[in-house]
Amino acid sequence: MASRKPDDHQDRTTTLEAFADTIIPGEKRYDGDLAVAGVSRGGGAVQAGAIELLEWDATGLTGGLDDFAAALNRHAAAYAAEHGLPAEDGVPPFVSLPYDDRAAVVRWLTAPGHPEKALWVSLALFCNMAYDSAAHLNTAEALAAGHPGLTAMGITRPDADGLWRFRAWSYGRPLADVHPATTPSGSPA
Repeated sequence: MASRKPDDHQDRTTTLEAFADTIIPGEKRYDGDLAVAGVSRGGGAVQAGAIELLEWDATGLTGGLDDFAAALNRHAAAYAAEHGLPAEDGVPPFVSLPYDDRAAVVRWLTAPGHPEKALWVSLALFCNMAYDSAAHLNTAEALAAGHPGLTAMGITRPDADGLWRFRAWSYGRPLADVHPATTPSGSPA
């Protein structure tokens, strides 16, 4: 591969995307996609917005993402050296690993007894969250855009007014009187 000048922010993003793709794999987004290994069909954690969720201040991880990426690359470089794997020039070490080796590094980092386990499990949980709940997105908008996780789980779209109703699974009658101060959207006053 041709040498390129490293870009710290891009390397961080690519490394975190490769981690997210290891947690919930997806298909490559374009030819030459280094971060997404392409071991699965359809969208995975990256396509579900894992990076956007990780960069959302509400996660509490945002300030440490540079450190996560740097540590992951240090672990990957040590793993590659131990297993005699060549490094790709100008590519972050974790990104340059084949998928099975990425998975081996993540299994080791999240294994019982690993001193950094809590950190890596928290990062993995947020990657899962991007896929299975789209916590960083408006649910109706995410469904309309074809969010891969919500779509794969069969989450139904809301009615035309933006509210979800489950007529087929209801008791068929009101369970309680609506409070007089309830707004038309169903929120308490």
